[in-house]
Amino acid sequence: MNAKRTLTAVCSAVALSLVTGSAALASSGAATNKVFVSGPLILLFLGFCALVVVIQCIPAIIMLYGMIKGTVSAVKDERVEVKK
Repeated sequence: MNAKRTLTAVCSAVALSLVTGSAALASSGAATNKVFVSGPLILLFLGFCALVVVIQCIPAIIMLYGMIKGTVSAVKDERVEVKK
């Protein structure tokens, strides 16, 4: 009976902390009305980062094409012709 009482107390404590703590976790709304305007240097930096990612994708695509081509040619090499 003691374990049931302990479990009830723990469940009650968890429920009480979730109910009372939810308002404390909510945002106060102080910084939600700010508008951040990016300058041209920020946009240039983000464009450079995007360019680096795109350039790194080109060798990956070439390597994927080579792997698929190698797999297909390996399957073709395994075929054996039977002469009559």
